[in-house]
Amino acid sequence: MIRTGIDHLIAQPEKYLTGKTVGLIVNHTSLAGDGRHSIEHFKSHSGFTLHSLFAPEHGLYGTAQDMIHIADEIDPISGLNIKSLYGKNEDSLIPDPALLKGIDNLVFDIQDVGARYYTFIYTMANCMTICKEAGVRMVVCDRPNPINGTSIEGNLVGEPWRSFVGQYPLPNRHGMTVGELAQLFNDHFNIHCDLTIIPMTGWSREMWYDQTGMVWTPPSPNMPTLATATVYPGMCLIEGTLLSEGRGSTLPFEQIGAPFIDPHKLVARLEKDSKLLPGVFFRPQYFKPMFQKHAGEVCAGAQFHVTDREQFKPLLTTLALLRAIAEIYSEQLQWRTEPYEYVSDRLAIDLLYGNENLRETIFKDDFSLTTLEESWQEELKSFSQLRQEYLIYF
Repeated sequence: MIRTGIDHLIAQPEKYLTGKTVGLIVNHTSLAGDGRHSIEHFKSHSGFTLHSLFAPEHGLYGTAQDMIHIADEIDPISGLNIKSLYGKNEDSLIPDPALLKGIDNLVFDIQDVGARYYTFIYTMANCMTICKEAGVRMVVCDRPNPINGTSIEGNLVGEPWRSFVGQYPLPNRHGMTVGELAQLFNDHFNIHCDLTIIPMTGWSREMWYDQTGMVWTPPSPNMPTLATATVYPGMCLIEGTLLSEGRGSTLPFEQIGAPFIDPHKLVARLEKDSKLLPGVFFRPQYFKPMFQKHAGEVCAGAQFHVTDREQFKPLLTTLALLRAIAEIYSEQLQWRTEPYEYVSDRLAIDLLYGNENLRETIFKDDFSLTTLEESWQEELKSFSQLRQEYLIYF
């Protein structure tokens, strides 16, 4: 039986907390093992006072779409004001330390998905930074990495391309839990706040979320299932293009397309790379997004069907998809140019990939998936060694 960090915190708060007041960074995934929200538990706790609530991107209830400003709200359970940690501009992503006045402990309890683009982990890091300034204890309640804690893939984010989808040099798939990342951020990246990690018990690194016995709560509106999270470390790159990544459909990130694509031609081209892409097959697909890119238009493209998730390479598979489209539709494949996560001076595809190498090579005659994958290996080896120092579970 797995017990998450919040379960241990609720059982023995005096073991992990200081003082008498608590602020919670939470959303709709912040459920204890009994199914009750952590707000509900702390509201009724006799030993500690629930002082403040903070919500990340998508809001406390996970209803807002990506990159939508979240306004402050009132929580109906506690009656407290919910302070948004995802504001109207880049500066708003780092909260004012004054917000922590009267708080002895700031508790983070949110489910992550295991990919470097997911903004919750950077909200956590930014809150650690203000805890250091304010002299407040930061408490991170650990939860599973849903796509296992062993597999890693990708290159590290270069310094010029750091953003809220890549604030630290992590690979696309990092294989760490939020508690382990908090330790990495605090020590290696020199935040140095008063940090307490509350580990899980019963979780092992090779577990996928559906092996934990825990209930899956979609962490954001376009992360409905574990299957979505499985492809996301690669397919999120499609956000940097004008292709539809399936938002506005029932299969976000599992299907991509655009009105100009011949899906049968695309899948035939992808099958040429099948020996390099284990654990997946592609099916010609048609879909009509109800919102965002190509809303109301019939898109044609491909759906990814993961047949062996242990062997599947989400990033390399997405790069193969982009290369296939670049070959067939070199004139129609275009990069997103509007501001992305409050960044307007660099392209979204570069922020997501972590450098400009993909964009600069994807259309070239000598492009090679094998060469691109090999180019990550030195960085990945270095990260793997660093990561080893901060792992909690073995």
